[in-house]
Amino acid sequence: MKNSTRLFVVGLACVLLSAYSASTVRAQVVSEEEESKFSMDVTLNSDIFFGFYPFFAGSYEVNPKFDFTFYGILWSGGTGGFAAGWGNWTEFGVGIGLPVGDNLYINPQIGLLSGSLTSGGGTPVLGEGIVPNLTVGLDTDIVEGELYAGYYLGFDHGNPATSNFLHWWLNSGYKVNSFLSLGLHFEQLRFTGGQGVNENADAFDFYVALGPYIQFSNPKGPGFARFSSGWDLRDKDSVDVEEWEQPSFFKLTVGYSF
Repeated sequence: MKNSTRLFVVGLACVLLSAYSASTVRAQVVSEEEESKFSMDVTLNSDIFFGFYPFFAGSYEVNPKFDFTFYGILWSGGTGGFAAGWGNWTEFGVGIGLPVGDNLYINPQIGLLSGSLTSGGGTPVLGEGIVPNLTVGLDTDIVEGELYAGYYLGFDHGNPATSNFLHWWLNSGYKVNSFLSLGLHFEQLRFTGGQGVNENADAFDFYVALGPYIQFSNPKGPGFARFSSGWDLRDKDSVDVEEWEQPSFFKLTVGYSF
């Protein structure tokens, strides 16, 4: 092979190698940028009414002012004072996330219910109801807080009745340091009626709870554990209507963000 040919081959190889290296670096940069736009929180929860339920919430940054969000709750059976199961009750939804400044996040979503709780019992079905809901989160160096409100609307799938519920909570706490925070948690679950129920029957509360919470967080990472407790604020008449007495409230959550 002549020297000129040899030089051409070597030069071409260098060009191809440089192009490959540049494309690899570019792909890596794009991949890192895409990965930075995605986040997800996963928690394991257990409380006095719903039993054990894993939860996940994810988001993808469309632009600095707008996120696409999604979530899921694996409610499973639960207890809730009912004799029958809830048909492996499952909730899955999507929405939008709106950052407000550096500390506030507003997240309206709508969820699809599958199971048998809101559709009147019987055979579990896909799409037994919907859940329009809103979450507002506050996180600063000193305080933290969250507002959640969801309305569970059951669909008619041929069962004698459907059930609708309002579930909401509000909590706020003080960050003692990067490891410990303390605060108050208020939560209400209210039956609001449905199709096929007694139209003269008033709505009633399954629980209205208020009490303290304590949270431990990893100062160098995204893991945390929170225990919330409280007392039932319902009066005797409300307890008699609901026919399920539960004088105390407790919830345990462990979570991780990535």
